[in-house]
Amino acid sequence: MREPHESTAVPNAPRQPGTVLITGGASGLGAATVEAVRRAGGTPLVIDRVEPTAGVDWEKADLADSGAAARATAALIERCGDRLDAVFTAAGIDSCGKLDEVPVDDWERGVRVNLFGTAAVVRAALPTLRARHGTVVTCASTLGLKALPDATAYCASKFAVVGFTRALATETAGEIGVTLLVPGGMDTSFFDGRPAQYRPPPDVRLNKPADVAAAVVFAMTQPPGCQVREMVVCHETESSWP
Repeated sequence: MREPHESTAVPNAPRQPGTVLITGGASGLGAATVEAVRRAGGTPLVIDRVEPTAGVDWEKADLADSGAAARATAALIERCGDRLDAVFTAAGIDSCGKLDEVPVDDWERGVRVNLFGTAAVVRAALPTLRARHGTVVTCASTLGLKALPDATAYCASKFAVVGFTRALATETAGEIGVTLLVPGGMDTSFFDGRPAQYRPPPDVRLNKPADVAAAVVFAMTQPPGCQVREMVVCHETESSWP
């Protein structure tokens, strides 16, 4: 006999991802999410400075330019017939070094791409997402929760993405779904070209971007009313968490 506190309701089935706009979709976590969306039966769209994998509709834009990011978003939404179901802001850059040693333009570019580019794309997509009760997944970092030296631009922008996303979730509650992704280090080209002191040591274990991308798709395909608000996805030995 069923206990009185047990629900007899049948859970809602997860949704397909539908049409998903992904910033930074030509490489790293963005490219992995493009493939994850495809495997789940969805249609990825990409904003990047580099052409993504073949067969993906995309717009070339520098996400440091908020106007260009907004125009690229609008163009993709128009081409897909206003059928945008989700946005994932995967694009991100870093400018390693001490505050007084990183060139001002490099430092500010990191903030513009990571924070202003995220806000510009989400802002441009909001009317369509509201109409379809869609989902936004933003990409912060474990360094958006825990500060490290020689990473002031990255920490400042990723801490800001955390605050932006939490405020957005409150502002749009009941209209769209909002999820904050906090990834740890991943095995991508993100660390390429850095001085040795800013690269992960050889014995550090990093997450596969495909595994993190699966979590992104999970968040954006929950049934209406069931919202994954925040998720930390990192390797079990991640040193920047907690």
